[in-house]
Amino acid sequence: MKKLFRLTQAGVNELKSELETLIAKRAGIADAIKTARELGDLAENAEYQSARAEQDRNETRIVDIENILQNAEIIKKPRGDSKVQLGSVVKLKSDGKTKEFQVVGTVEADPLSGKISDESPIGQALLGKNVGDTVEIATPADTSTYKIVSIG
Repeated sequence: MKKLFRLTQAGVNELKSELETLIAKRAGIADAIKTARELGDLAENAEYQSARAEQDRNETRIVDIENILQNAEIIKKPRGDSKVQLGSVVKLKSDGKTKEFQVVGTVEADPLSGKISDESPIGQALLGKNVGDTVEIATPADTSTYKIVSIG
């Protein structure tokens, strides 16, 4: 059974852009391998080994992205915004501090930019909640209680 990857349209566009960049790098990597081969003994040729390793990383990432895109389900913008669901942007408030998160699939998750996975503890705590609900979010440091101010 193939895994289904849930992505926003912006996430799909980012992956397509990365894929184009990686495919464009193929020619440069092939040239580096060719140049390194001309230097002689491949067993002790660090430039050749490095170029081959870069090619392996590049090709692996291309395969990964192609797999994700082939098995992607685009998250539709939530309608009604009454409950937190995939794609929702949620504003939380606690002790005068406001935080904003977007609930996304695991592939797109980037906590530093406010995109949290639906499978993360924070994402799971938020899913299904309404405006005005309080949510307890446990982190390794402590447990905080937030009130949902808005869902967009």
